[in-house]
Amino acid sequence: MDDSNKNLLLKRPINIKAIVTPRWKEEVQQQLQNQINQLDGQLQQIDLQGQKAIAEIKNQSVNPPGPQVSQQIESIQTQVNQKKSELLEQKNQQLQQLQQVQTLELDQEVSQGQLESFFRVEEGDNLVKKMNVEILLRDGVIEEIRGDI
Repeated sequence: MDDSNKNLLLKRPINIKAIVTPRWKEEVQQQLQNQINQLDGQLQQIDLQGQKAIAEIKNQSVNPPGPQVSQQIESIQTQVNQKKSELLEQKNQQLQQLQQVQTLELDQEVSQGQLESFFRVEEGDNLVKKMNVEILLRDGVIEEIRGDI
């Protein structure tokens, strides 16, 4: 048997980085602003749904409302406030990211996430070098592939 063809196919993470350009900043700011707008819409929707549910309970109950009705209303308000709190936290995170993007300097490299790729290794290869691969993008175009492919 020939041992010279021993190799393995492995999977590795590839870091994706982008060079900050005016176009990149504009696109990222637009994406973040769209997400913020969506969260604002969800906040309004939660408020309306809560008000509607409370109004329905009040309409169905006798006057004056009993303790069970008050408990239902309180439960709905708690759920609405909890969901609003979650959405406001998400919105706050998006606003912070938006602020961070605005302060980035042009030509700075920023992390954009990861992809996975397969690669072959054989005896004698430096696994650490083969695992450290990253792609550098400028406005979505690959500018450089760093590391041992």
